[in-house]
Amino acid sequence: MASLMKGIRHLPGYLDRAEQEHLVEAIRQIVIEAPLFVPTMPGTGKPMSVRMTNCGTLGWVTDKDNGYRYQPTHPFTGKPWPAMPPKLLDLWERLAAYSKPPEACLVNFYSDDAKMGLHQDKDENAFEAPVLSVSLGNTCLFRVGGLERKAPTGSFKLSSGDIVLLGGEGRLAFHGVDRIYPGTSTLLKNGGRINLTLRRINP
Repeated sequence: MASLMKGIRHLPGYLDRAEQEHLVEAIRQIVIEAPLFVPTMPGTGKPMSVRMTNCGTLGWVTDKDNGYRYQPTHPFTGKPWPAMPPKLLDLWERLAAYSKPPEACLVNFYSDDAKMGLHQDKDENAFEAPVLSVSLGNTCLFRVGGLERKAPTGSFKLSSGDIVLLGGEGRLAFHGVDRIYPGTSTLLKNGGRINLTLRRINP
């Protein structure tokens, strides 16, 4: 088990099966309106191993030419992002301890061979607001470290229904996903993992 920085919280099994199923159905509707796309790395244009979309007033996108950023429209359809489901807004109100609502929810879909390298969530201007992360589907191995890339890291498993908050001193902690464990959940009929991260962009 990782030794977590102050302000990082892991809430195992916070969402029961019915709540998880409700969120999955809400995400399905979002994906119909805002299709999944493959983000690419700035500069190199190398595709990431996750597919993603967003909901809320803003969405996080990245591409070769313009890099990491938030924008109000889908990069391929040009349409505004779908509204954030009430269940997610309720989770933020209960857990975030922040006076303003989230503006973006990143929807990352991990196939069973996808990963996410160590990174900081630092494209926001409201670092006093936490990042709230919801895991749905297959279990993953989540790695978390310190405020510098070379700081020691530790790993622990995130199962379907788990919630992690990165806040306080740990708001800018480096973190990533080392692997997905296939067949560890029956929530998603085709396997894989969905990660929802709620963020406040503007103070």
